[in-house]
Amino acid sequence: MANYITIDGGTTNTRIRLVIENKCVDMLKFDIGARNGIDNRKNLIQTIKQGIDEILKRNNMPELKIERILASGMITSEFGLINLPHIAAPVSIADLHDNLCETIIEEISPIPFVFVPGVKCHCDNFESSDVMRGEETEFIGLFRGEGIYVLPGSHSKIISADKEQRIVEFNTMLTGEMIAALSQNTILKDSINLKDTKLDHNFILKGYAFCKQNGVNYSLFKVRILDAIFARNKSEVYSFYIGVVLCDEIEQILKKNPKRIVIGGQNKIKQAMTVLLKEVSFAEIEIIDDAQAEQATNNGIIKIYEYSNNER
Repeated sequence: MANYITIDGGTTNTRIRLVIENKCVDMLKFDIGARNGIDNRKNLIQTIKQGIDEILKRNNMPELKIERILASGMITSEFGLINLPHIAAPVSIADLHDNLCETIIEEISPIPFVFVPGVKCHCDNFESSDVMRGEETEFIGLFRGEGIYVLPGSHSKIISADKEQRIVEFNTMLTGEMIAALSQNTILKDSINLKDTKLDHNFILKGYAFCKQNGVNYSLFKVRILDAIFARNKSEVYSFYIGVVLCDEIEQILKKNPKRIVIGGQNKIKQAMTVLLKEVSFAEIEIIDDAQAEQATNNGIIKIYEYSNNER
């Protein structure tokens, strides 16, 4: 079995993992991602180099014993380490393997990098066109059969997958960034504390129902009204807020008339998403536990790299 370093390079965070004989033995997380690379790509490069050096040093692992550095996500965008073109859906694990890009980035490490390309769909049609970087590897790591895969995160994905493990089409929602931006950069900052995210199921549903009836803009100010006028507790205010923010995403999922929904991704959003979908959908719902969700991208990128023609 081979040893790898894997990099999950997102919009806001970068995770570097050391995988020895198929087991993740260490992980470093940095609060820097492609969004930082817009203004300071050198800082992103330096952080990744330092992370690789540190994880090898503290595990007493020589560079020569690492087969490859496997990387996916926004790290393959124009704001990352290398700008790779997306490949067009429908996309299978074989397609991802065939489009891997291997190169050495001397300013970071002598170990060869292998980058997984992102995926695009319907790019001849504005209404349904979309792109992803990183979620394709997370999807491969989570695949449980045909259905709708909901991957909450900075940019939440709603992926339609067939029984052949192909990404057929998908939608992107700015859910995670919206939750953070509205709660930190508007008048709602005084009402929402993202460090205190206990959920009140009743108020999640209230937020969703109010937003569905009145729209997101009007509904968001009601978060402040709940806090300032009605003096609701922090859990109720936060839960109403999450219900509002998730409303559009839930409606997009329901448009697909799903029979089966698999929910992975970030735990905070995943819990609220599950509450809502169990209330408004008749689909079979499978919730990926936190440990499996945490390792999905890591497992997926190794599966893509190690995929062989014998599996076709």
